[in-house]
Amino acid sequence: MKFEDLLLETGGFGRFQILILVVLCLPRINLPMHFLLHNFLAATPSHHCAIPHQEAFVNLTMEEVLLISIPQEPDGTFKSCEMFSQPQFHLLLNSSLQSENKSIIQRCQHGWVYDHSQLTSTISTQWDLVCEQRGLNQATATFFFIGVTMGAVVFGYLSDRFGRKTMLLLSLVCSVVFGMLSAASTSYSMLAVTRTLTGVALSGISLIVLPLAMEWVDIQHRTFTGILSSIFWSIGNMLLALAAYLVREWHWLLVAVTGPCLLSIVCLWWVPESARWLIAKGKVKQAHRHLLRCARMNRRKDFAVSPEALTRMATDKKAGGSYFYISLFRTPVLRKISLCTGVVWFGVSFSYYGMSMNLTGFGLNIYLSQFVFGVIEIPAKMIMYVLVNRVGRRQSQAWTLILTGLCIGANIVIPKSFTSLRSVVAIMGKGFSEAAFTTVYLYTSELYPTILRQNGMGYTSFVARLGGALAPLVFLLDEVWRSLPEVTYCSVAVCSGTVAFLLPETLNMCLPEGIEDIE
Repeated sequence: MKFEDLLLETGGFGRFQILILVVLCLPRINLPMHFLLHNFLAATPSHHCAIPHQEAFVNLTMEEVLLISIPQEPDGTFKSCEMFSQPQFHLLLNSSLQSENKSIIQRCQHGWVYDHSQLTSTISTQWDLVCEQRGLNQATATFFFIGVTMGAVVFGYLSDRFGRKTMLLLSLVCSVVFGMLSAASTSYSMLAVTRTLTGVALSGISLIVLPLAMEWVDIQHRTFTGILSSIFWSIGNMLLALAAYLVREWHWLLVAVTGPCLLSIVCLWWVPESARWLIAKGKVKQAHRHLLRCARMNRRKDFAVSPEALTRMATDKKAGGSYFYISLFRTPVLRKISLCTGVVWFGVSFSYYGMSMNLTGFGLNIYLSQFVFGVIEIPAKMIMYVLVNRVGRRQSQAWTLILTGLCIGANIVIPKSFTSLRSVVAIMGKGFSEAAFTTVYLYTSELYPTILRQNGMGYTSFVARLGGALAPLVFLLDEVWRSLPEVTYCSVAVCSGTVAFLLPETLNMCLPEGIEDIE
């Protein structure tokens, strides 16, 4: 007897499964509010050098004070990181007579003045992470994703060893603790450390939520479960825009996006441990108790599977031993799956975060851009719900990645003057990118056996977060060649999409329980 047969005995997909999905969607909403928080936490408003002894210019307007104190860019805007060593009063007569003498221009000596019309306070304005310190500002995103990368390794192994629910609860508690410590940071060093630890904690939530839900649903509803979970990610995307719009001070914004974890902790009480995992580990009494509860909630009073039958299932699988990440590469088919999924996950994450952390492509303010990015994702996921069931997981995964790369590549050759066309292509690329991310979560959870599923998700998440950490840094390559970042994103997406064709199809297949099911 397979676990899918047990689920049919308990009523298949009923009220019990709906309760689990609703509760597990709460932490799913919270994830993008942290993963994309850098867009607002470290946003840099327009700024210029602070002007000393400004009270001496009482007869001048603010615009005139800036004109004699700050050099201008070719487009007429004031430079952010330079100032005149002495006031240039002759510019009041003719502002076009910008001096070519570089000796009278110096770096900011007295700090900066920021435009607070959109952003009251960010880490950039609090610790002056601009100009020469701009790298530290970008590094906060990298620190966070380094934490997520480390957490993927830790929680992937621990959730296969000690259970899904236990590790999910630990992740949520740690997320609250480190999230609140981040909000209370009094120095950049403290923020860097606490954001890294927050990334470690949130990685557990990212890894465990979907597999735990998938292990309680039947074959017919696996796609629905994966797509629904992904849609709640997009809802979190939109809620982040709302939260950031309402809370303009970075300390309180961190509190606002961390607080919902407390609700998830309370609601997790209603979610049982994975019965698949319990059976695979030989803990049949607990599994039987959860299956009885499932049958009662689904109004199946005729459930008659005994603990002894579950014991035989556990014995057949011989899954009581411990497994670690090296087990993913010991057998030939599993080794091929692990290598290919690693490449695919890197490409998906690299292209997704590369696009998501660039909020200037629509010519809108950053709040509206963030909201639009979230809205764009939902139609893409609805379409994927149909496609993954019609054309299969493998084809869907490969072509969404390839098309993401082609859209990025198309904008390299489309002239800058065709702004409307470039915007449409960029929106299509964002949609394909999200479709690829939606598919890869569902696909990967179906490829690995139950006894190694969390190890597999931990390994792929580790590789994905490397992509997420590198994605924002690639923008710095434009100093080498203006189009090099886009060429890099395009190449990685197309190559990883091609690798996806090497993976096996999982459409309408039972979830594998042991390694022998894979081989």
